[in-house]
Amino acid sequence: MVDIKKYGIEPFGATPNERQVAHYKIGKKVFFHFGVNTFTSSEWGSGTEVEDIFNPSALDTDQWLRVAKESGFELAILTVKHHDGFCLWPSAYTEHSVRNSPYKNGKGDVVREFVDSCHKYGLKVGLYISPWDRHSPHWGKDDYNDYFANQLTEILTGYGEIHEVWWDGAGSRDAKYDWGAWEDIIRKYQPKAGIFGSMGAAGYADFRWVGNESGYAGAK
Repeated sequence: MVDIKKYGIEPFGATPNERQVAHYKIGKKVFFHFGVNTFTSSEWGSGTEVEDIFNPSALDTDQWLRVAKESGFELAILTVKHHDGFCLWPSAYTEHSVRNSPYKNGKGDVVREFVDSCHKYGLKVGLYISPWDRHSPHWGKDDYNDYFANQLTEILTGYGEIHEVWWDGAGSRDAKYDWGAWEDIIRKYQPKAGIFGSMGAAGYADFRWVGNESGYAGAK
């Protein structure tokens, strides 16, 4: 980021932080939404899916990221937990994860495979983790803040440098989330990571969407 003060120019109005500038400089990003929904053809899972349904017999994250690199992408984002609550890493805080699936006899870790493939092909890593959890009995209760904090800590401390962390506000209008505490965890373990968030998370995020999934912004 250019230090305009050395030219005798003072910033005026809103100015981007370093994470926002880094986000802007990354060209093309690719998003991989993969999980139990892949096997149910659902956009949003119910949280009642059995772990046995997740068994990708020919998963090849090297193929994903090789093609992404060849296509000019610089950063890849993986949905590590969507609204159904199923975790693509063997989380210690829920039974609803790859640990109890047939995938690699419960020894698999899709997040690890994805991150390793990103490193292999020179892509930056982004991880999406939904605050809404339709499986967890903790969701909607005060102790869910600690539950989600523990899962955030797992993915932020176990996989090396993370360049972006994505949240999602869907289904969470009535939940009382401790966004500030969750932001503190990201800043502690991945201080360079940009945060994408909407709705209640917008005040803690470095960048957000325009307000709809069509990608159209209003005139005002």
